Amino acid sequence: MDIPFKPIKLEDKEIITSFTFPGDYRNCDFSFANMCSWRFLYDSEFAIADGNLLIRFMIENKSRFAYMMPIGNGDLADAVRLLEEDSLKHGHPLCMLGITPDAKEQLESVLPGSFFYIPERDYFDYIYLREDLATLRGKKYQPKRNHINKFKKRYSYEYIPITSDIVPQCLRLACKWYEANHEDNAGEELNDERRSLTYALHHFDSLGLIGGALRVDNEIIAFSFGAPINHQTFGVHAEKADVHFDGAYTVINQEFASRLPEQYTYVNREEDLGIPGLRQAKLSYQPAILLEKSVAIKKQLMQAK
Repeated sequence: MDIPFKPIKLEDKEIITSFTFPGDYRNCDFSFANMCSWRFLYDSEFAIADGNLLIRFMIENKSRFAYMMPIGNGDLADAVRLLEEDSLKHGHPLCMLGITPDAKEQLESVLPGSFFYIPERDYFDYIYLREDLATLRGKKYQPKRNHINKFKKRYSYEYIPITSDIVPQCLRLACKWYEANHEDNAGEELNDERRSLTYALHHFDSLGLIGGALRVDNEIIAFSFGAPINHQTFGVHAEKADVHFDGAYTVINQEFASRLPEQYTYVNREEDLGIPGLRQAKLSYQPAILLEKSVAIKKQLMQAK
């Protein structure tokens, strides 16, 4: 059967999150805000089939489809077979991205030995306890507390929620950040991120985003925003700061985390993309979980001669 895939749009938030919010997958790929704000790059599509949410998107310069782990209460083996039929119809073996250990366990329980799994370290998610980021208690966070104390002594600031009133100021700061960080070897990636961030800020409420900013002398010098991934995990999707304000990143991180609803035990701060400085920064916050994500490629049955 043909799966009734259709482009992911803002108005699909309710139906998609009805599958993702109750689920147990904590990877950032299941954030609706991420799916929607990055759709321009991946042509992401979804379908509901036999009680499962199915998602496909384009990879390798939009030359082939890849898929996410089916999620829902329908038959998993049947859902995988549907995805495989769709992929083979387009000329490629089934390839699923972002497969976490719990997803792998589920796949193996219904289709044992059917996949090759290739871990992708650059795309592992950094997941923290919300309480750790909010309080920064203990010896391991002493350097972070010192950084925050220096900032507070030097600057008089206020923390404000992101609303439509300050979106233009956040966009100006983002523009300043991208100009300062633009490098030829990362130009395309930064342009893609900038486009996603701009879309998210322009559709902040519709995407269900929550965010906050630091203001010094009536100027936004840092902001952060994100959205729930599931019922107990919140995803931080963007964080930008003016590096001329030493400690601004540390302060916005702590201030934002301290205001997240307590229902979110975990905070997913996404992957490091193999960028050494970003990896070091994310590790310095002592993740509770370094969430492994793999490519799962369906093995092909040998054709009898």
